Amino acid sequence: MSTQVINKLKADCENCFGLCCVALPYAKSADFAFDKEGGTPCRNLQSDYRCGIHKNLRNKGFRGCAVYECFGAGQKVSQITYDGNDWREHPELAKEMFEVFPIMQQLHEMLCYLNEAHGLEDAKPIYEELQNALEKTESLTNLNPKSILELDIPGHRAVVNDLLLRTSELVRSKVFQKRNKKISKGRDFLGAKLKGADLRGSNLRGALLIAADLREADMRVVDFIGTDLRDADLSGANLTGSFFLTQAQVNSAKGDIHTKLPDSLRIPEHWVK
Repeated sequence: MSTQVINKLKADCENCFGLCCVALPYAKSADFAFDKEGGTPCRNLQSDYRCGIHKNLRNKGFRGCAVYECFGAGQKVSQITYDGNDWREHPELAKEMFEVFPIMQQLHEMLCYLNEAHGLEDAKPIYEELQNALEKTESLTNLNPKSILELDIPGHRAVVNDLLLRTSELVRSKVFQKRNKKISKGRDFLGAKLKGADLRGSNLRGALLIAADLREADMRVVDFIGTDLRDADLSGANLTGSFFLTQAQVNSAKGDIHTKLPDSLRIPEHWVK
């Protein structure tokens, strides 16, 4: 993806009206320090729409916020869909804006994956279909609020998901995959001991790898779409060439300076402290 596209598909909090801090609900848990209902501003949200504890989210019990990614939907809704009219000065827009935001987040997430797929050399056989899906999805993000609320998101996601599955098969088919018995039994790998495992070319979409030991694992050219990596230990693991892996997923995991990530992703600050 070009730098311009990457920037458009990641959060720009300076141009957002704190939508994720208001629109979305969360329950008190290991990821959130207290309960919050959807449509209610978080008590840490300041008048300038910035988070008052942003630099200390993990230490303050808001790990869930630290790993959340809106894929640029926040600034799109704030500055484009609602033309810079915020929910505080225009309370009559608040409810609708908060309902539009999670739909836009889903569309932007699909755009992120489609753009990545379109940039993969091995996906050339379906470039035209990927391009059409990209243009269609982009057009949906530019609809007015009423039209966005009427969208059949599950139906559109099914079309996009089929293309992403086909992309995954094309990319992974050229990678030698040494079958590992430890990952052949299912999709639930909570706390699994996979240190040093050869997972090259694996399809880990939707897999639960919470707290899994993946130290020094070979995870090159792996499909990570929807993989839950919370507290998974990626120290020394090699994830180069892997795809559909987001910064939010990486941020939710553990790792170190020896972890090798795809070029588009960065080592999280909490990995090197």
